[in-house]
Amino acid sequence: MHEVARAAGVSHQTVSRFLRGQGGLKPQTLQKVTQAIERLNYRPNLAARSMRTRRSGRVAVVLPGPADVVPTRLLNGAADVAHEFGYLLDVVGLEGDASARAERIRILLHPENVDGILSFTPLTTGMAGVDVASFPVPVVVEGEYDDNMRAQGLLADASPMAEIVRRLAADGHRRFVHVAGSDLWASARNRRTVYETTIAQLGLTSCAVVQGDWTVRSGWEAATTVIPRCGATAVLAANDRVAFGVIQGLQSLHVDVPRQVSVVGWDDEEIGRFMRPTLSTVSIDRERQGREAMGRLLALLRGEEPTSLPTPSGLSRLVLRESTGPAPTG
Repeated sequence: MHEVARAAGVSHQTVSRFLRGQGGLKPQTLQKVTQAIERLNYRPNLAARSMRTRRSGRVAVVLPGPADVVPTRLLNGAADVAHEFGYLLDVVGLEGDASARAERIRILLHPENVDGILSFTPLTTGMAGVDVASFPVPVVVEGEYDDNMRAQGLLADASPMAEIVRRLAADGHRRFVHVAGSDLWASARNRRTVYETTIAQLGLTSCAVVQGDWTVRSGWEAATTVIPRCGATAVLAANDRVAFGVIQGLQSLHVDVPRQVSVVGWDDEEIGRFMRPTLSTVSIDRERQGREAMGRLLALLRGEEPTSLPTPSGLSRLVLRESTGPAPTG
């Protein structure tokens, strides 16, 4: 640290403040310290820091357990902030029965193991004898996911579905189909409910709700069996993979998207930006969610007031691309 200070022309206390993320440094000072750190390839000695501060220099992200869907974007956002402030990040899955989960949490809670915990699953459900209020390290519980990383509660917000229906109705569409996700997911159930409610409120026609399972195949099957027969001009898919299947199925029947049928997905996966036509979708900023969640945990570690939770509507936005257009005439 003293070498960095000499190279930057500042005091070692200034470098220490920089590394702890305490702020209050002038922009030119930040630039000098950053350049010196990069030039010297300086990395804080976590073992020495742990001996001095009695902290481990590690934070843990807790997931419900082994899941088919890993929240990569959430983890990337959380990891970026943790690393930015000099912390190593451990990812822990809470598999097993209630007693096994409780024991895993108790081991994790020792301050010599981690300085803080960011959990993407409730820590009071299904774990006998675990009291969040008595945790010896700071804990932030962000969101509500079940054991298969299926969003519950606010994370299953479906309000963008109403915006999609209203936007398509403004473009002249009157007959709709929704290819739903698995009803095991609260997010799928909520999107279907908002879809049906908005259709009824606007006096539109829902030709069909096709029960799908989030897969490309379910979109293809809906497009080649249900959608052409019912005369719908707009299809709202449960996610981008389903939407991809819908578009491929319609194109196999020589139905033009969007000139004859408009299609909207959900999640803004990379595939949608390179399809032909490119896919209109709902973008959910999971990286921001992960970053802000980790930021709240690190604020607690610094003894600061954490920022407020982002609202679901603040994380989502409708992205219109080539797969949607005005309703066909005639």
